[in-house]
Amino acid sequence: MTILIDHHSDHNGDDIVEKNVTEEETELVLDGGFVAPHTNSFGHTFRDYDAQSERRRSVEEFYKTNHIGQTVDFVRRMREEYGKLNRTEMSIWECCELLNEFVDESDPDLDEPQIEHLLQTAEAIRKDYPDEDWLHLTGLIHDLGKVLLHPSFGELPQWAVVGDTYPVGCAFDESIVHHKYFKENPDFNNPSYNTEHGIYKEGCGLDNVFMSWGHDDYMYLVAKANKTTLPSAGLFIIRYHSFYALHKSEAYKHLMNDEDRENMKWLKVFNKYDLYSKSKVRINVEEVKPYYLSLINKYFPAKLKW
Repeated sequence: MTILIDHHSDHNGDDIVEKNVTEEETELVLDGGFVAPHTNSFGHTFRDYDAQSERRRSVEEFYKTNHIGQTVDFVRRMREEYGKLNRTEMSIWECCELLNEFVDESDPDLDEPQIEHLLQTAEAIRKDYPDEDWLHLTGLIHDLGKVLLHPSFGELPQWAVVGDTYPVGCAFDESIVHHKYFKENPDFNNPSYNTEHGIYKEGCGLDNVFMSWGHDDYMYLVAKANKTTLPSAGLFIIRYHSFYALHKSEAYKHLMNDEDRENMKWLKVFNKYDLYSKSKVRINVEEVKPYYLSLINKYFPAKLKW
């Protein structure tokens, strides 16, 4: 196991610490005492969509439906409908508790309620980056958009809420998991949408790109509309943490602008915790709750429109 620590500063003068981890057949150890297992809850390596697990078939079926249904028209319709934020008003913590009812069907690594994963991620980050409280809170809230699964939010099907995200309106990169099913997507053969740039321009900035609809984009809209004071890197993480074609395969970089490239450094830091903290480590919710409530009060209003 080799961990390389790289210190440098971002454009605001803040230190960014990047941990380049070389994985071997052992545990992944991150600074601060957090230990993440080499295998997931099912005994397989992380994000292994070919592993012969009990969830493999359902995960592949999920992505087939997802890849057929995520079109430009669908994404525009969902953004318009849910961008109204007229479903309810509740606090961040109330939303965390609401998620306790759900398990993400698209995730081959996780079979526990969402609040467990949220706190695992946040606490792992807190140990290694104690001074970056905005990053701790981002870890807690990054998946809150999954409330779209709840009946009061329209009970959207899982394919329209979870799973890897990717741009629509341009060619679907082959690095996207289960890419073969895009051939059945109505946009696949549309000449306006199936080129490298599609409806976008080089360096247009990811904020101007339509992403496949789901919890990432919804929580991003919620945070922005409710005037969060999280830094732009926090919002970037929320919207793109499931965009594995970008931060794992480096696809779609031609659409990024300078601000995206700066924020990408923090997304890569975050992603290690989002992925590798999916373990059987249990968190005492009541013990850590006061700390996270203080962060919520710092960066968000008491009640948010959803």
